[in-house]
Amino acid sequence: MPTSQRLPLPRTDAATPPRLPFTAAEQRILDRLRSPIAVQRWLNALPYNTEKGAETLRSFRGVVRRGTAHCLEAALAAAVILEQHRYPPLVLSFESIDLLDHVIFVYRGAHGWGSVARSRDPGLHGRKPVFATPRALALSYVDPYIDFTGRVKAYAVVDLRVLGTYDWRLSETNLWRVERLLLDWPHRRIRSSDRRADWWRARYRAFREAHGYKPWKCYPRRDRWTELPADVRRRG
Repeated sequence: MPTSQRLPLPRTDAATPPRLPFTAAEQRILDRLRSPIAVQRWLNALPYNTEKGAETLRSFRGVVRRGTAHCLEAALAAAVILEQHRYPPLVLSFESIDLLDHVIFVYRGAHGWGSVARSRDPGLHGRKPVFATPRALALSYVDPYIDFTGRVKAYAVVDLRVLGTYDWRLSETNLWRVERLLLDWPHRRIRSSDRRADWWRARYRAFREAHGYKPWKCYPRRDRWTELPADVRRRG
């Protein structure tokens, strides 16, 4: 999109929790997970959804039922849970040069913007609420996003309430309309150094060849990351 085009700022007003027909199991999760960090820890404990043969895009209900989540399923589940605790259902969508995009739940805390996220890449999980703007938060993902082919080129913050009556919260079917919304939403461009990207890509490739798993301890400012899943931390 043209850099001169102005996009609306994300809403940060407290959400009025919608009254929804949660099951007893879902309600127990809602009662237990009352903060972004609690939701992050819950998602960290879930196996990453890598189902073969059929793509899925499950709602919070589907995530609870199946006990797995990929990045967008995790972001939607976080949005449903935290909306019940008055956080606006905001997600941040990344566009990558290799079309392997990433989506995270984002929120504004007392000291800045933070996120809740699940990923197969260690550096693309959550961030503490210490970033001055959504853009600053997005920039914290630029270096860890680089792998053999990936590199962030743009981001967008989307309020899922724009979907109106569409049931993205508890639907029993796949939520492809959410995916289409995020793909079509105007994104803000992120400019980054080609030299820096090439350096990180070479370092990533060398680490993978030497160790057989994805790096994470090499990235700067990890003090701003939330706790990683236990299996990732064991591979330090």
